[in-house]
Amino acid sequence: MSTIEQQLWDYVDGNLDAAQAKIIQEKIDNNPEINLQYEALLNLNLAFNELDLEEPSMSFARNVMESVKSEPAPVALKTKVNTNIIYGIGGFFVTSLLALFGYTLYHSNLKFAGFDAELNLNIDWNKIVTPTAIYGFLFIDLVIGLVFLDYLLRKKAAHK
Repeated sequence: MSTIEQQLWDYVDGNLDAAQAKIIQEKIDNNPEINLQYEALLNLNLAFNELDLEEPSMSFARNVMESVKSEPAPVALKTKVNTNIIYGIGGFFVTSLLALFGYTLYHSNLKFAGFDAELNLNIDWNKIVTPTAIYGFLFIDLVIGLVFLDYLLRKKAAHK
């Protein structure tokens, strides 16, 4: 939209002050092209003013609300946790702990002389506790912690 067209719309709508309205009126009187644009905008404004705005019926809001009420309420989806998965994860960790305990017992020298028990653990911890093993352990703990946090947040949201 050009600036003259915008000025003409403001003039037709009566949004200009007296000085600006006088300048636009002089442009309309002196320039036949602007006068033609002004006449077209006046006719368009009159056509807009003659239009009747349609209003919704008085019970429109009530009808809409009743149709919304008649819709079935959405049901929250509940996921069912497969207990076999939980038992599998638990079994993995129990097996890992038992394997670690068995490895420790296998590489240790247990001597029982009467009630005197001597436990000699000759384990090279530098071979077992590597940065990769520590990062793997921390990653698994992080994943388990996030799953537990998700469980708690879902449980809290379900109570609300």
